[in-house]
Amino acid sequence: MKIELHKATLIKRYKRFLADVILEDGTITTVHVANTGAMSGCADEGDIVWYSVSDNPKRKYPFSWEVTEKPNGDLICVNTIRANQLIEEALNEKVINELNKFTHLKREVKYGNEKSKIDFFLIDQKNTKTYIEVKSVTLLENEQGYFPDAKTERGQKHLRELIDVVEQGNRAVLLFAVLHSGISSVQAATHIDEKYAQLLTLAKQKGVEIIAYKADFKQNDEGVIITVEKQVMVK
Repeated sequence: MKIELHKATLIKRYKRFLADVILEDGTITTVHVANTGAMSGCADEGDIVWYSVSDNPKRKYPFSWEVTEKPNGDLICVNTIRANQLIEEALNEKVINELNKFTHLKREVKYGNEKSKIDFFLIDQKNTKTYIEVKSVTLLENEQGYFPDAKTERGQKHLRELIDVVEQGNRAVLLFAVLHSGISSVQAATHIDEKYAQLLTLAKQKGVEIIAYKADFKQNDEGVIITVEKQVMVK
């Protein structure tokens, strides 16, 4: 995935979906933030904000915050919409070893007792049905990656749905998309959402496959190329 980006400096994020930044020419403006999470450690005053520009004239805020650059050089894709786009690219390019034998792929398929939508639904030559839920991982604390970064009833619901999928005889996969260059392993954030952590343990016991793949960032004069490169450990 190639994104043309422009540089700014963060003043503050507020109202969840907005942030004020200083452009390189000194102008102060507001950018859109496509992230419903806490963005802990990803939105500190003075961080570098890399933003894209929309050509849609109907948008009130044409700038979208895509990537945070931390003072130590770590890059974090904070636009959660990109997670599914990256994973879809990786699936089609057969990068994800556990999921490279499908013949059909569908996005956002309705399923489950709690009226959910699965991110990706795969079918292989043997008619095996695989349900994949994608979660973005951007929280880094003490050199450890965590999910979630805030309590998530929606995430809890998705785990229950995946457990039901396995119990119905199908395949269920929770795929952590690690979008922080400084994260090398992922574990449940028990200290943030204990119930989610408990459900994740139950999901593993029930047969839900838990895997994590990490994004790689390559910067050039035109922006950044983000690709899913390697698998990382889930603790």
